[in-house]
Amino acid sequence: MATLPDVLPHLDAVQAALEAADLTVYIGGAPTAAGWTPPDKFAVLYPDPGMAVRASLADDRTGLDCTMQVTCVGSDVVRALWVAARVRQALAAPLVVEGRSCWRAEDLGGPPVQRDDDVTPPVYFVPVQYRICSTPA
Repeated sequence: MATLPDVLPHLDAVQAALEAADLTVYIGGAPTAAGWTPPDKFAVLYPDPGMAVRASLADDRTGLDCTMQVTCVGSDVVRALWVAARVRQALAAPLVVEGRSCWRAEDLGGPPVQRDDDVTPPVYFVPVQYRICSTPA
């Protein structure tokens, strides 16, 4: 029986690619601890669990198809867009996941930049989604 794909190594690869682009990256949300001061720009990664995809008519579910949302945050519109551009550059090359052949991340876009007034000071953010796919190497 073939090994089912795991989303966690792909999450690690996305985080590593973003950090290699000199981005501060948080998983599942920014810290909320008292006294935490957000940097003027950062990215928050929200992964989905992915889906095991059939590789053949034999029903070997060895492919992985998942979506990772990267919320690009900045203290102003320009900084949020700067983060989005760095994310796009970082994910332009195929990810490196041991034992997997990864496709280039597919940029699915996102909505316009928005202002978040629920935090002090207010920040600007734009969520951009990427489709991540891989097969066994």
